[in-house]
Amino acid sequence: MLGARRGTPAPGDKMLDEADIQLHADNIRDHGFTVIERAADPDLVKALKQALERTEREHDLGYAKTSFEGLKTLRINNLLIYDDIFWQVPLHENVLPIVERMLDQECLLSSFCSLVLGPGQEAQPIHEDTQLIPLPRPHIPITINAIWALSDFNADNGATRIVPGSHKYDRSPEYGRHYDSVTATMPAGSVMLFDSALWHGGGANTSDNRRFAFSCAYCWGWMRQQENLQLGIPQETARRFPRRLQELCGYSVYKGQFGHIDNRDPIELLGRERGKRMLWEATDARKARMAETAKPSSTVKAAKP
Repeated sequence: MLGARRGTPAPGDKMLDEADIQLHADNIRDHGFTVIERAADPDLVKALKQALERTEREHDLGYAKTSFEGLKTLRINNLLIYDDIFWQVPLHENVLPIVERMLDQECLLSSFCSLVLGPGQEAQPIHEDTQLIPLPRPHIPITINAIWALSDFNADNGATRIVPGSHKYDRSPEYGRHYDSVTATMPAGSVMLFDSALWHGGGANTSDNRRFAFSCAYCWGWMRQQENLQLGIPQETARRFPRRLQELCGYSVYKGQFGHIDNRDPIELLGRERGKRMLWEATDARKARMAETAKPSSTVKAAKP
């Protein structure tokens, strides 16, 4: 069990308020993770599971091909191209604001895939998701992962295992070595957000049922995304996305500098008006305002007789 580092928005409740967002962000900073219990409405959870099963069936998709990914695990990458209902996941109002608090409002969607563990799936080795990034540990959060529980998560069906506080360690885990961990049990509809430097791994599914989940990871706008969404998602599909999802997928310019195309906002490729000035345009505009402010007043007072 994960203990008290949870919030409990029940289905139909209002969005997370400012205090909730800050509490979850503090949990991630202090402990490496937080759990938003029942973040998603049951009807949405049901529809997402049905869409996964339909996608698997219609596209004849099967288990992953490597032991790390899970030889009895269905991983569907690039989910946004398969069903419009998947668009709701990266944008969810009880998840994205916490991610933006940890990173910023110009963050990107890094990857989005299914994690459907079949019966007999072995436990995944404890690992962390940032160890290939050449930064000394510990470091600031650079990727925030959201594990969506579309089934009840318990010890028998492969609930994610974590090592609380390990995001502050000065090393990465040794691959294949046993580490004491905590099982992330949570009811369906809940979302566990964690700093991707946290040591974690999928559990073993010893039950007779499949465990349904998503992994939805976000990164800073100055980082390269794990999935190349601009090439992986056909432009005609991306044109139908809500603007915020287009921006998350990389049709945006971070701080007016990173990601431009010939000094233009790539969102214009989708028929949208650009979102902001480029950095150098904003700099020129600021200089012009300063010069205008510095001009002497043109009002001349009449001399007294």
